[in-house]
Amino acid sequence: MEWQDEGVILGVRRHGETSAIVEVMTPARGRHLGLVRGARSSRMAPVLQPGNSVQLVWRARLEDHLGNFTLEADTQRAARLMETSLGLYGVQTIASHLRLLPERDPHVRLYQAALVVLENLGEAEIAARLMIRFELALLDELGFGLDLTRCAATGTQVNLVYVSPRTGKAVSAEAGAPWAPKLLALPSFLAPTPVDQADPDQTLLRSSIADGFALTSYFLQRNVLGPRAIRPPDERAGFLKAVLRELPNPPQYDDNLAMTGD
Repeated sequence: MEWQDEGVILGVRRHGETSAIVEVMTPARGRHLGLVRGARSSRMAPVLQPGNSVQLVWRARLEDHLGNFTLEADTQRAARLMETSLGLYGVQTIASHLRLLPERDPHVRLYQAALVVLENLGEAEIAARLMIRFELALLDELGFGLDLTRCAATGTQVNLVYVSPRTGKAVSAEAGAPWAPKLLALPSFLAPTPVDQADPDQTLLRSSIADGFALTSYFLQRNVLGPRAIRPPDERAGFLKAVLRELPNPPQYDDNLAMTGD
């Protein structure tokens, strides 16, 4: 059997003296493993780095075999990503999240979203917002999507500032006021219409970023990680720390936002 596709390198595991088992995310074949012979050569080693995009051919005698990859470089962004903690933890977080998907199960939307995040790991605010949206897309693809389009109580699309931890649906400021301490905060950049604010420029600063990660943390832990008895990824905590370090006026870091599981 043989097929061709593009993909992003997620991980590489040494196999024997010269080969490696390479994990890639592809649009048509999903997360897929394959053996690369000569992976430790001077030509292949720079290509087989997490975050790089490649063109690949997979061959095997039977469909359920591990198979062999033949890879060619497409976009080599790994060196740039490894220069900063934001880039390093960002690519590791994406890989960790994609490993929650069944192997060989195509998820084109997540593949495309991962590429967007990888191309924008140079600026903390943009990278953080994109990662939060990536995590929301991951929840949706796994069957646990949130409904942030309208208020669960009134149907309005205006002034949505909360999310119900029970239903995963948005709640307006007015409808949620009596239960505010029990509700999760909805960052305004995720709301369908802008929320009235004295200073709109504060929307993308650390409070809304922290709220966004707290929101996705809660539902990832409750619906995905907890039921599988999976420890929350340390890479994600590292990414959030890197984001908060680069945003203005960093307060004391809160481990609870990092979904550390402590």
